[in-house]
Amino acid sequence: MKTMRTIAGHSFPLNVLFVILNLAGLTLTTIGFHDSFEANKLLFVSIGLVLMLFSAVALIFFKGRLMIATVSRVIVGSLFIVSGLIKANDPLGFSYKLEEYFEDGALAYRIKELFGAPGFSLEYFIQHALVLSVIICIVEIVLGVLVIVGGKMRFVSWLLVITMLFFTFLTWHTSTCDAKQKFVDRDTYSLVDAKEAQLADNKMEEAKTNKDVKIISKTSKEVVVEEMKSPQCVTDCGCFGDAMKGSVGRSLTPKESLWKDIVLLYLAIWIFAAQGIIKPNNVRQNWIYVPISMLLIAGLSWVFDWYFPIIFSLIAIFAALWTYRIRNRFIGNHVGSALVVALLCGVFIVYVLKYDPLRDYRPYAVGNYLPDLTKNGDPGKYQSLLVYKNLQTGAKKEYDGSSKEFMNSKIWEKTKEWKYETMVNKEIIPMRLPSIDTAQFNPSRSIRYLSEDELQLDAVKKQLKNRKITGLRLMDKVTKEKVDIAEVEYNVESYPVDTYTILDTILVENPELSDVSIRKFLFTAPKVIVVFSKNLKEFDLDHLDEIKSVAAKAKKAGIPFVLVVGSGDDEIAAFKKKHNLHVPIFINDGIELKVISRANPALVVLRYGRVKGKYTGNSLPTFNWIQSHLLAK
Repeated sequence: MKTMRTIAGHSFPLNVLFVILNLAGLTLTTIGFHDSFEANKLLFVSIGLVLMLFSAVALIFFKGRLMIATVSRVIVGSLFIVSGLIKANDPLGFSYKLEEYFEDGALAYRIKELFGAPGFSLEYFIQHALVLSVIICIVEIVLGVLVIVGGKMRFVSWLLVITMLFFTFLTWHTSTCDAKQKFVDRDTYSLVDAKEAQLADNKMEEAKTNKDVKIISKTSKEVVVEEMKSPQCVTDCGCFGDAMKGSVGRSLTPKESLWKDIVLLYLAIWIFAAQGIIKPNNVRQNWIYVPISMLLIAGLSWVFDWYFPIIFSLIAIFAALWTYRIRNRFIGNHVGSALVVALLCGVFIVYVLKYDPLRDYRPYAVGNYLPDLTKNGDPGKYQSLLVYKNLQTGAKKEYDGSSKEFMNSKIWEKTKEWKYETMVNKEIIPMRLPSIDTAQFNPSRSIRYLSEDELQLDAVKKQLKNRKITGLRLMDKVTKEKVDIAEVEYNVESYPVDTYTILDTILVENPELSDVSIRKFLFTAPKVIVVFSKNLKEFDLDHLDEIKSVAAKAKKAGIPFVLVVGSGDDEIAAFKKKHNLHVPIFINDGIELKVISRANPALVVLRYGRVKGKYTGNSLPTFNWIQSHLLAK
């Protein structure tokens, strides 16, 4: 008769102790590799690895695999659910991150390098990034639920390890990417397509002077070009979307993300190793494992300042358990449980795609005071260190040139033993960019393209008061040609008196005023309604009439209304003419507009720079509602 394996193993108390020691060893090893503990790295890592090895052997000997696998299931399952939900909360944002990875110089360069395949590319997947984003989110949440309830563990454990190997590879790539190195890239340009043919001509011309560009082959139909390029390093893996930035204040560093995935991979391996002895939870086990998982999920929800994961996880886990318990021939199993959880995820994702993320972690979230978020960066702190190399051992020492230690060492005098090598700048406190970069958020318009709609805006009128400044009209004595310049630009070196005659004092265009910006206006205006569109070509026209209605009523009420877009001047003019639109329109960087809202269009209500409301086209309020609920005194 086959013996039923229990979580106790040969000795419940000893296996509990070994599990604690194993996790403690894992924690110490991870801490040892963190930059903050570099001084004690050897100590932490040595103790951690010894504890892990000893406790792992003891767990196998005392048949405690099931116990550590159960602990791992609770930890991994909880993290997968929360991590998947955070991505599912903003699937468009996650798809943007995937697009970064799919760029030719990003993840693809690593494949080119490792397998010697210069023609390899992932760019095809850019157009499918959103679909892949949704699939990854759903798979992550479904895996988390199944791991906790113990469903289909043979298949799930395989999928879990494969998923974690992929994520670990991704974060390893991110943490080790060096933008200074070069890789060989091979591109094929079609001579049939006019745009590609032009690019091919440019590359062939460049190859004549640039040794990094080589023409491999040329036919009547295509040109193959091999080029040395620098990688496009992704600095943020996107593991928790914008959640960590919006709640903790910063994202995980690439190295921290890598170690997070290494830890999860290690725990997944324990689950994989015990796959044959893990059975679906019985009622008693569910009453233990589910509450513990919910406590972990609640802790993570507290970290991310978002408690929806607790509600969703409870619904998803109980839905999975109920589906399994009904014992229906077709869906009363763990496949049915997975389908039910996937359906719940799908409903949630459809909702956020239609109405924007349920929890907005971005700097332009409702309630945020935008001016403050342009000043919350940190320039960082750096230390210049002198590096000396030992001529016998090759060991290196770093010294602060102004420190007492350096002066006492007199190492510069020990020329037979030490040699000065270089000076390095060591990061003491990392530089942190402000949440809103004023270079990225600066809605503006060239003066030459201003229409009557923009010119009626008080903020524009104030800036144009300085449009004309005092100037001089000069005449070339030889050619009789007249030249108008600003008075401040006049000097005898450029315009010698024997060549030029001053004819008159006039008003000229201010050369320093070529654009008008409304950023300051948006940050200080008592009331303003802004519609953002990242691309007018993709503007959802179903909501244009509602927006025009809000604009017309805002104008009557004396409340400024502006449209900020990521399109060019010609496209703006064509859009206004086609749709008979008469509102002030300004241009901003399209990437930043994606940050402001995933929707196109999105309506934002500001009061003195504070976001009072933000709405997608599918949830546009009426002007009367905006006035009574958001703009009333």
